[in-house]
Amino acid sequence: MRSALVVGTGLIGTSIALALSRRGIEVYLRDADESAVRTAASLGAGRTGQPPQAVDLGILAVPPARIGVMLAEAQREDWARVYTDVGSVKALVHGAAEDAGADLSRFIGGHPLAGRERSGPLAARADLFEGRPWVLTPGPTTSRDALNQALELVSLCGAVPVVMDTDEHDHAVALISHAPHLVAALMAARLENAREESVRISGTGIRDLTRIAGGAPELWEDILSANAPAIAEVLAAYAEDLRAAVDALHAVGGDDAEAAKRGAADLADLLRRGNTGHARIPGKHGAAPASYTGVPVLISDRPGELARLFAAAGSVGVNIEDVRIDHSPGREAGLVELMVDPTVADRLATDLAAAGWTVQS
Repeated sequence: MRSALVVGTGLIGTSIALALSRRGIEVYLRDADESAVRTAASLGAGRTGQPPQAVDLGILAVPPARIGVMLAEAQREDWARVYTDVGSVKALVHGAAEDAGADLSRFIGGHPLAGRERSGPLAARADLFEGRPWVLTPGPTTSRDALNQALELVSLCGAVPVVMDTDEHDHAVALISHAPHLVAALMAARLENAREESVRISGTGIRDLTRIAGGAPELWEDILSANAPAIAEVLAAYAEDLRAAVDALHAVGGDDAEAAKRGAADLADLLRRGNTGHARIPGKHGAAPASYTGVPVLISDRPGELARLFAAAGSVGVNIEDVRIDHSPGREAGLVELMVDPTVADRLATDLAAAGWTVQS
């Protein structure tokens, strides 16, 4: 690949352009929003304007509902030799492209599974896709050239290619991304009119659960609409489990001892299923999930304190596998939980305490 055209200079499109430019690819940028494309260009993502001749790869980083028509238009005007997209749904894109008269032999669907809560070109990063899965969904007529160009794109961005069928992809992202986002939004919506006293004592649990609810509503409205049938199927299964949990809780809180016993058993079964499902989520570097032990350390909310704590752990030869931060309400301090290998947790706690850190037992 020597040249590429990125259409759409939001977070994903600009991040791809930055990654390609860093690898010496000549990148051209297009966007209906002139401010966005100028911003992306000023960040070093590429140059604005139409390339003088067809580029090697056209990357359509626009909302899923627009990809099919845009692909057909781009092919008529000969923007690129082959094309891919970065939409989070694939069946809709393939169907719309076919309806618009696009040549599907010169197109391969793509979906990098990476992102941030922030949007727009200023949130873009050249390393956004490093080590992340990037799904490719070739159709029955996809050419070898289109497949190879897409694989090279994934490699240049540092991602890991995963080939899937379009319907399989859409059901997968409904389960692992789209439905969870909607559930997070539902949970966060419960806080909208909650009493201030309740919200003020929020901890890491509710923050972790609702973090993705901070995404741009306009973007997520497009995504949810584009994959609505698959998401509805997942949520219908959620609804059955939720109804069963509500019934079990009513039974546990009731006066019927036998019903309470059955309700407690149903709750225990649901929690066990949750443990089993959580254990299937890949761990570090895609390996089997590992079990870590937390070492909680109280630190002040001053610049450099977290870096100093990490350096202290490194100085005694302990690798931090993960970290959780819980800020104290009303105090300029926080509790940092260093997740480490269980075999070194006690030694780390002892060494940190000896170095003057406040380690909680």
